[in-house]
Amino acid sequence: MTPKKNHKLSLDRFINYALYDKNKGYYMKKNPFGIKGDFTTAPNISRLFSEMIAIWTINYWQNLGCPKKFNLIELGAGNGEMMKIMIESFKKFPFFFTNCNIYIHEISSKLIKIQKSKIEEKNVKWVNNFNKLRNSTCLFLANEFFDSMPIKQFIKEKNNWFEKYVLFTKNNKTKFIKKKIKIQSLEKKLKFNISNRHNFFEYSPLGVKYLKNIIKIIKKKNGGLLILDYGYDNELSKNTLQAIYNKKYSNILENIGNSDITYNINFNLFRKIAQKFKQITINFSTQKKFLTEIGIKQRAEILSKNKTFKEKADIYYRLKRLIDEKEMGNLFKVMLIKKLDNNFQIGF
Repeated sequence: MTPKKNHKLSLDRFINYALYDKNKGYYMKKNPFGIKGDFTTAPNISRLFSEMIAIWTINYWQNLGCPKKFNLIELGAGNGEMMKIMIESFKKFPFFFTNCNIYIHEISSKLIKIQKSKIEEKNVKWVNNFNKLRNSTCLFLANEFFDSMPIKQFIKEKNNWFEKYVLFTKNNKTKFIKKKIKIQSLEKKLKFNISNRHNFFEYSPLGVKYLKNIIKIIKKKNGGLLILDYGYDNELSKNTLQAIYNKKYSNILENIGNSDITYNINFNLFRKIAQKFKQITINFSTQKKFLTEIGIKQRAEILSKNKTFKEKADIYYRLKRLIDEKEMGNLFKVMLIKKLDNNFQIGF
């Protein structure tokens, strides 16, 4: 779809076009990960990250009673690096690996090809919807998944609420416009009050849909959802929308289809939505605390044995990027959504 002159798109539909259009979408035509891409995710910084998530997963499975049928679903697997390393770790624990069905949920056909070239394991399946999952316990892993969802933005001006839209003008230029809305319809949809305390609000309808669907699966089949993503935990919503072009912050309305568009997750909103479900509980932490508590420093120590000074320095430099408070340690948060009768606390 190429928008025509005077065509208006709500902000989330514009982002969906810029990121996921079959012909022009950013994620549909290139590999944005790693050295040549626009950003680097934790699994591409150090294999330590993926190894620790793998060990945590096995611990979680054991806490569930070692179910003989266990579904592990990675949401948006990027270039496949995390699952590749996780499988290498799983193979050292055959009692777990033989009981585990591994699934990857990915929208981008370009990224699926990259993932399949990297992950050659036969028991990994790619699914486009969750109805194809086997009828057994499900653990969902969402590392930087929700931040790539298209969002809506709403602004309050003189007691009136407006939704942000993008208008396509002549020569395919774009500009932001706003459209008056009734905030009550959004409040009814999300089931909580926005207008009293907020002057600005942003959220991803698709992200909320995923969240609700996954929680319903957890309630029915048991399991959990582990989210690792950059975000904040404040009551009040912030304007966090940003575009990245050639590793630099960019104007969202420029380089359409060639820039990544992302936002910071409002974990407070996720918590409120999850708490609407009965018999569901939440654990929450920073990435620094989570990775430190599950033993990433000890693993780095083991890996660095018998290594040269240069190799050791590289291991600890990468570890610092993952857990330092000034790098990913505090910006990235970790949320575990699970059933109320599940007392698992490792990492939290």
